Amino acid sequence: MNGKERILTTLSHREPDMVPLWELIIDEVVIKSIQDNLSYSDFIEKFDIDGVTAGENIKFKEVEKDVYIDEWRIKWRANKDGILYPIGGPIRNEKDIKTYSAPDPDVDYRMNKLEELLDRFKKDRFIVFLSHDVFEFSHYLVEGLQNLFRLYYRNSSVVHKLAEVVIEYKTRVSERALKLGADAIVGGDDYASRKGPLISPLLFKKFIFPYLKRLVDVAKRNNRFFIKHTDGNIWPILDDIIKTGIDALHPIEPAACMDILEIKKHFGDKITVVGNIDCSIVLPHLSPKEVEEVVKETIAKAAPGGGYILSSSNSIHPGVNPNNFIRMIKIAKTYGKYPISLSFIKKYENKDFYSTIFRCAKT
Repeated sequence: MNGKERILTTLSHREPDMVPLWELIIDEVVIKSIQDNLSYSDFIEKFDIDGVTAGENIKFKEVEKDVYIDEWRIKWRANKDGILYPIGGPIRNEKDIKTYSAPDPDVDYRMNKLEELLDRFKKDRFIVFLSHDVFEFSHYLVEGLQNLFRLYYRNSSVVHKLAEVVIEYKTRVSERALKLGADAIVGGDDYASRKGPLISPLLFKKFIFPYLKRLVDVAKRNNRFFIKHTDGNIWPILDDIIKTGIDALHPIEPAACMDILEIKKHFGDKITVVGNIDCSIVLPHLSPKEVEEVVKETIAKAAPGGGYILSSSNSIHPGVNPNNFIRMIKIAKTYGKYPISLSFIKKYENKDFYSTIFRCAKT
């Protein structure tokens, strides 16, 4: 099987020839640490990663050193690794919401990165397009979660107005990506911290669920797949996330007490599970041998029967030890071959490496 066939088989809840590999993001800093002249696409080919990710192309204008404004008029600051974090938005009051308009979703350059990956990998790799629903962009635009939450309670109608602007853009761009040839959409909004959801289940149902479902429906009507990414402990809202019709859940963060075995037991007939190799402590700081044990344990718990894609618990960010990342890939390819050995499963399925570094009560 090639990478595309491997992930398609897994998303269909069948066993491929081996556990597939995909990362939401592999930071350039890590790639360059492995080999200086290696591009993202070259890395994917060199290490035979099954899935690739493309984001939409957004233009940024530098307004001062390390500070940029994008086409949404959101202000961003670059950290020492070049990663951008939002620091300001264009909407100061409810009147601004009523007059705000999104960028043009149809400009040609939106799909440049996707088109590059399609040209190189369309037949051989599973190509994922990164999009968003309404939670993150809404709080970027109104300058923070506190302002968005205030609007939830004081004037929900203008929040829905803003959500409509965002989701109209995001669904349009996502539809374009699928028609060009992307195999799946990944919805990138984070809804939770390690302690739990940032909003109550009631507010999730009112302000996020209907818009997330509209983005999922874009994938469904194009006969493609939808992967939901959200960091954090999402147990209180997980049922509702799954009810939107998602096909897979990423990244199942162990540091947030997201137990991949429990999720597979409860929801494995509905969704494919993706991730769970910790990138907060294990991949950045522990030894290659400890990384090996984590990967083996995760395969034993999540891979039997299919329905598991191996990846980090968020992304391969600049803090990840490149040697540990390579070790993760090699161990996955060695021990992730189907059928998974029963003796291997019995050896590892009852182990709990994460309990030595994270304090989590069993659900």
